[in-house]
Amino acid sequence: MLERLGRFCARRHRVVLIVWALVFVGLSVGATVRHGEEKDVFTIPNTQSQQALDLLDKSFPAASGTSATVVYQAKTGALNDAANQAAINQTITNLKAIPDVSSVSSPFVPTPTGLTFDQGKPQVQTTPLNINQGGPGQDPAGTVGFSGVSFTIPITGGQAQAEGMYKQIVAATQPAVQAGLTVTYGGPLVDVGNPPNPGISKYSDYIGILVAIVILVIALGSVVSMSVPIGTAIVSVISSLMLVKILTANFTIGSVPPILGTMIGLGVGIDYSLFIVSRHKQNLAAGNDLESSIARSMATSGSAVLFAGITVCIAMGGLFIIGIPYVTQLGLVAAMFVAMAMAAALTMVPAMLGALGPKINALEVHKHHENADIHATLSARWARMTSRKPVVFALLSLAILLLLAFPATRIQLGFTDDGDVSPELTQKQAYDALTRNFGVGQNGPLLLAVDLPDVNQGNGLAILQAFPKLNGAIAATPGVAQVSLPIPNNFPTQADPNAVPTAAIVQVVPSSAPNSDATTDLVHNLRDTVIPQALQGTAISPSQVFVGGQTATLIDLTAAIQARLFLFIGVVILGAFLLLMMVFRSVFVPFQAAIMNLLSIAATYGVVVAIFQWGWGKSIIGLSTTVPIVAFVPVMMFAVLFGLSMDYEVFLISRIKEEFNKSGDNRDSVVTGLASTARVITAAAMIMIAVFLSFVPSPDPTVKMIGLGMAVAVLVDATIVRMMLVPSTMELAGKANWWFPHWLDRILPHIHVE
Repeated sequence: MLERLGRFCARRHRVVLIVWALVFVGLSVGATVRHGEEKDVFTIPNTQSQQALDLLDKSFPAASGTSATVVYQAKTGALNDAANQAAINQTITNLKAIPDVSSVSSPFVPTPTGLTFDQGKPQVQTTPLNINQGGPGQDPAGTVGFSGVSFTIPITGGQAQAEGMYKQIVAATQPAVQAGLTVTYGGPLVDVGNPPNPGISKYSDYIGILVAIVILVIALGSVVSMSVPIGTAIVSVISSLMLVKILTANFTIGSVPPILGTMIGLGVGIDYSLFIVSRHKQNLAAGNDLESSIARSMATSGSAVLFAGITVCIAMGGLFIIGIPYVTQLGLVAAMFVAMAMAAALTMVPAMLGALGPKINALEVHKHHENADIHATLSARWARMTSRKPVVFALLSLAILLLLAFPATRIQLGFTDDGDVSPELTQKQAYDALTRNFGVGQNGPLLLAVDLPDVNQGNGLAILQAFPKLNGAIAATPGVAQVSLPIPNNFPTQADPNAVPTAAIVQVVPSSAPNSDATTDLVHNLRDTVIPQALQGTAISPSQVFVGGQTATLIDLTAAIQARLFLFIGVVILGAFLLLMMVFRSVFVPFQAAIMNLLSIAATYGVVVAIFQWGWGKSIIGLSTTVPIVAFVPVMMFAVLFGLSMDYEVFLISRIKEEFNKSGDNRDSVVTGLASTARVITAAAMIMIAVFLSFVPSPDPTVKMIGLGMAVAVLVDATIVRMMLVPSTMELAGKANWWFPHWLDRILPHIHVE
């Protein structure tokens, strides 16, 4: 099929290229005319944090949006000084005037007494607590205070919307700034609206492409040869980005999936095209005519590209098993980028090769001897060395991988917070100010959402009596710094003196940092023990109290990923195992591929843990402090890296199988296969590494983690695994490499890569 496709694209190259041009123009027009905005919407089904958020949306709509914190610090005197107090009060008035702001707390207003009942009727004695305040508005010395700013809307318009809201907050606080107070800003809104300066990482894509151009010119020998994979990758990535833009009109797509998709799509787009172009140049040098050369390239390397791409898509699509919609979205969007790159490599590349004809080697930079004896190359000598001493190389490579993987046994999944960002950012300064003066837990208070039973004169007192028990039990819990009184959603007012609350909230300030193990233990202790015991026999059911808030949401995200991580890994490995069995008609080859990919990924996890969690060499990559391993990063890395490593696996093993079918000699087929593909695999790996490393300068620790982790994984996979472990184990296995049970051969479909 692919051979026929290659011949058609080569013969009708004008038609194919025109179709691609029309598709590109159509997507451009569609992305311009009909598109939506990227929206980061996080939900974690079947968790208390999600139930708390849903109850907040329903019962506290005025405070269900995003939030920010404004921290005031007096350089001299105290906040209560007349001038300072007047400036802060004017600032609060300005903040309340910002569109969509529902409430602003004041460091001068005492914490309200909260919910009480008088003869069964609810009463609120003072102004309701701003739910984002989380504690007293001033420190004991009276020199530092803060205001919690609550919005009625979430950040659904991405960074542009958040930046606009953040600028309004900064403008509103100018009275305090002009009065000589130090004003800093924190909270979820500021994290999005005031991102760190990307520096050189702003040009990561361009840097990756420039490095790829240099590597391709060296690998392929000419500027024209280089232009085919580069051009194909750029077209496929831009087409995918425009398609994402169109899809945002009808689907909710976050801001991160296109970034991840670009990173992956650029790498695989160049690699897939490189595999085909390199094989085409070899075929031409061997004496094949143009059309036959393209057809044979498609039937061999093209087939490897097809099944490698399918494997990547299986791995990315498998993210739905995690059960978190946003993570599933990441996988599906990345799979779309890979599918587009695969389609471009299988159609646009043969069409471009057909259009270029003998000019494929034009603008030659250096002479490549494609028809030289591959058995005389350095890679062939290396392959023979590994074949002569397979036990030594197998044990050596295994020892290296296990040594690199060891730190992964100490991995701590979690999330980053404002304490991990650059000290130059205002959110880091606000975080440190709150930590010094109010305790580190003030940066991530928990929110207990209580779904009240129907309040009437018969049960009002019983409901009221449940809260002192709840608050007392929580206050006595180790790890709790402060507990607020319950605040109901419906307040009796002069307009509606008989208003009856249906829900209430209670804030709990931990004594530990948001991303610490102690806070995670506290959340689980509150849910599993403290709240059920405190409310036992009261008018409020423990099942109607949900521990939520941003910190609890991130804890639930980590727990959800941990709970399904091994199931996800198992399903992806099984899918790839079955596909490779169908392709290579072997049991050993897919088993070997699965084990080796797991080893290389474990080694990658180990390096990431050593650098980011233990801090080894962190300053080299511009990391100011150690950070936990962000929970979704290992999952995303596994999906991406398992798929990408299969690229090299399929490309290498398909060539080995092709040679084995010709000669029947296992050692010679391994040597020839490795010698034939080593240069291309090395070039492809170097391109991937360059693309991924270009994201390491990013000031965002999570982006650094992904970029460095993927670069390390490709380096390990293309060197230790492909150049040492694969040839040595295949030499040890001998003809068992290609053993396949007859009954299984009859059941599984026949797919011939070669």
